[in-house]
Amino acid sequence: MRLLRPPTVIGQFHTLFFGSVRMFFLGVLGFAVYGNEALHFSCDPDKRELNLFCYNQFRPITPQVFWALQLVTVLVPGAVFHLYAACKTINQEDILQKPIYTIFYILTVLLRVVLEVVSFWLQSHLFGFQVNPVYRCDAGALNKKFNITRCLVPEHFEKTIFLIAMYTFTVITVVLCVAEIFEILCRRLGFLNNQ
Repeated sequence: MRLLRPPTVIGQFHTLFFGSVRMFFLGVLGFAVYGNEALHFSCDPDKRELNLFCYNQFRPITPQVFWALQLVTVLVPGAVFHLYAACKTINQEDILQKPIYTIFYILTVLLRVVLEVVSFWLQSHLFGFQVNPVYRCDAGALNKKFNITRCLVPEHFEKTIFLIAMYTFTVITVVLCVAEIFEILCRRLGFLNNQ
């Protein structure tokens, strides 16, 4: 099986951007910012069960797990296309010249866009756009003496910056995917010369 590159310059840049910058950012910096969040999340009064209960309320899913799932999910359509192309011995030029391959490739890029938009929406509902320094936890279900308790969120400013960066990566990816579709359509219609 041979390696098939994306058929467009924008697609190749997207692969480089997605494959290196975004994954490096998430793997290295994401762990540094979010790696020990649960350990340093503290509520008043500082009791282990209260801290865990409120942390689970504050973060139903950890950001690292969410972003890892997002990366894997968004990679699947392209991986399926490239696996199909490798099994059928489709080369890079065939993707742009044969209508059925072009349509199939565009559909995989559109699916990536849809998955990124859904991820953006989910991220905004799960994490918001800013991490506040204090989280008010409804701990009434845990113990009747702690109704609403205050919890301190460690490194909230760093987490806000990281959230904004992850939103930015998602927007850049969507823009690159849309630009790739336009590049393919322009090549098919003859507005751009083939490489």
